Amino acid sequence: MQPHWDDLKVFLAVARFESLSAAGRILKIDPATVGRRIARLEEALRAPLFAKSPQGYALTGEGQRLMERAARAEQEMTAAFEDIPGHGGRLSGQIRLGSPDGSANFLLPQVCAQIVQDNPDLEVQIVALPRVFNLSRREADMAIAVSAPLAGRLSVQKVTDYKLSLVASKGYLRDAAPLQSLEDLRHHRIVGYIQDMIFDKELDYMAEAGLPHVDLASNSVSVQFNWIRQGAGIGIVHDFSIPFGQDIVRVLPEEVNLTRSFYLIRHVDDRRLDRLNRFAEALACGMRREVARLEAQT
Repeated sequence: MQPHWDDLKVFLAVARFESLSAAGRILKIDPATVGRRIARLEEALRAPLFAKSPQGYALTGEGQRLMERAARAEQEMTAAFEDIPGHGGRLSGQIRLGSPDGSANFLLPQVCAQIVQDNPDLEVQIVALPRVFNLSRREADMAIAVSAPLAGRLSVQKVTDYKLSLVASKGYLRDAAPLQSLEDLRHHRIVGYIQDMIFDKELDYMAEAGLPHVDLASNSVSVQFNWIRQGAGIGIVHDFSIPFGQDIVRVLPEEVNLTRSFYLIRHVDDRRLDRLNRFAEALACGMRREVARLEAQT
C-alpha cells in the first residue's frame, strides 16, 4: 500500500496542533476523517506516527522523522508555486502570525488590516497568546516576540523599539492618595503580571520600575489595561496603547520610562519563500509606522 500525498497535509496539521479536531478545523474536514487519514498513512508506512494521551496527539520517533521531511516537502511545494511566472504580484493564501497580546491588540489589527486591504486575496490569522511560539512545529508562519531567541533554526529581525510608562486613569488619581514619588506607590493599588506566568524576562519589569507589589494581576496585557482604564489601579502599559484608553495619563514619567523591542521571528527555511518575505517586510514597516504614530499621540 502506497502512502497518499494528501495524507501528508493531514499529518502535518495533526502534528502541529496535536489534536484531530484542531487539525480538522484548519483543514475544514471533520475529525473522524482526519483520524481515518492518519490511520491510512500509518498503515501505509507500517509505523505508529502518534501516541495518543489525554493531552492530545504526540509524535512518536517515527512521526518526528516524518515531520521533518514532510515540512521540507511542504516548503519546496510552496516555493515551486511561487516560481511559476505570473504567480507574483499581490499576496494571497493564508498567513498565521503569533503575537503576545499587547501588540496583538493595539498594533497588529490596524497593520494587518492595511496589508489585507492592499492584498484582497490574502487571509491573515493573528494568534494572540502570552507565550513563546514554536515555529519548528509550525504553530505559526512567523511570530512577534519581545526578545530575540538564542537557539533553534530561526531567523530574527529587530522590528522596532517601543516605550512603556506608568499610567492611571484621571478618575483613579482624583480619588486616590497623593502620588509624588515612587515611595508613594506603596499607598496605591498596583496592576501587573502574575509573577510565575511571565513568559519572557523582558516583561519582568517590576523591580526595574520600582513597583513595590501587585494587587491586581493577570497574564494578559489587555486585562491589565482594562483594569487601569476602569480606575482599578496604577500599572505599566505600552505607550502605543495609551490612545486607546480614554482619560489614561502617565504618572511619574521621570521616574518610570522603559524601552523594549519587538522582534520578528521566522523559521530559517522560510527565507526562501517570496510570499512570506514580502509579508514580513510589509508587517515590519507597518509596525514601525504604527508605533511611531500612536506614541506621538501620548
